[in-house]
Amino acid sequence: MTKHTMPKSKVAIAALVALVSTVLTAPASAQNYPITADQKATAAQVAQAGVPLSELSPNAPDSYSVKAGDTLWAIAGLFLKNAWRWPELWGMNLQEIKNPHLIYPGQNLYLERKDGRATLRMARSASAEGALDTVRLSPRIRSESLASDALPTLKSHLIEPFLTEPMIVDENGLKAAPRIVAAQEGRVLLTRGDRAYARGQGEAVLVDEPGQKQKAYRVFRNATPLKDPVTREVLGYEAQYVGKALLARGESSQPSTDRDGKPRTDVVPATIDIVAAKEEMRVGDRLLPEPAQLLQSYMPRAPQGPVDARIVSVYGSAVVHAGQNQVVVINRGSRDGIESGHVMAILKDGARLLDKTDPARPELKLPDERNGLLMVFRTFEKLSYALVLEITDGVKVGDRLVNPR
Repeated sequence: MTKHTMPKSKVAIAALVALVSTVLTAPASAQNYPITADQKATAAQVAQAGVPLSELSPNAPDSYSVKAGDTLWAIAGLFLKNAWRWPELWGMNLQEIKNPHLIYPGQNLYLERKDGRATLRMARSASAEGALDTVRLSPRIRSESLASDALPTLKSHLIEPFLTEPMIVDENGLKAAPRIVAAQEGRVLLTRGDRAYARGQGEAVLVDEPGQKQKAYRVFRNATPLKDPVTREVLGYEAQYVGKALLARGESSQPSTDRDGKPRTDVVPATIDIVAAKEEMRVGDRLLPEPAQLLQSYMPRAPQGPVDARIVSVYGSAVVHAGQNQVVVINRGSRDGIESGHVMAILKDGARLLDKTDPARPELKLPDERNGLLMVFRTFEKLSYALVLEITDGVKVGDRLVNPR
């Protein structure tokens, strides 16, 4: 992969695009991914508009040099009161910036204020430096290795495990999956490096294919029901991820004889090797095929319509309140129009109290107050996983979520 840079010039280059995040289930690499139709449409709409000056952060800098370790969300937060509104701040020029995912340490960003609006660019405009002649650029290409230098929108390690670790299933989802039936030498608990034995059922038989790559599986424990905090409906079951295994030898059967010399068929379970363990595994844990690595493109944005959602659970068996950079489950999913990248405001439930200034002592309900932001990054039919981006106070089950606008 290469990075293409233009020769140095004072020509104003229309800058970056509708900041887009890209997160892989594998460690982040240079984000040279296709620009989606939605991203192009957003860019075309906002490239000339910018944001009202009232939306700028009070301490927004006139310029900023991108540094290693930055994220696009954090940079947007330097310039804007609401970082999720960055598509309105950043412009795009697809002729000169072929791929907006590629934003690197060392690039300089300039904030331009004009006619009551602000835009962010990668080079100073001609008006900022004096009138310049229009120059048609014929770029020379300088190639250099990118490795994993491109900035992610968020710290990718906060999301990557949740793209495949937690699993929302229906009531019978795990019951039909292959299960660990035994361990070597009578062991009760299994960890990395151990060998175990497993059986499938129905169509979920563990079969190896000679000449093919070893099949990989994720190991899950019993699923926990997730209930809507308002309706009490069970929206799904969250299976607890405990580790990974490779299929060493498939299931089989072999002829044998019993003690009386009568013929019988022995069931031989599959052999699996534990290659990763988040927790110790045991007999009865279930196996689900390792999902393919998915390229997820996130463009943080507000949902188009009104939202009224609730937090169903905080991820982590011993966690009651979620803080910044923690993951929660919400009671809205794809059936409700929720998509990856949707940003929502977290509201803290207003207290109920007695009005002591009134002799009748009526009960009052104080207004719900905005407490932070979260972003959806993985959706299921009725539920979604979201990352807490900003928070003032702790987040708990039952907290309300609304459109950030």
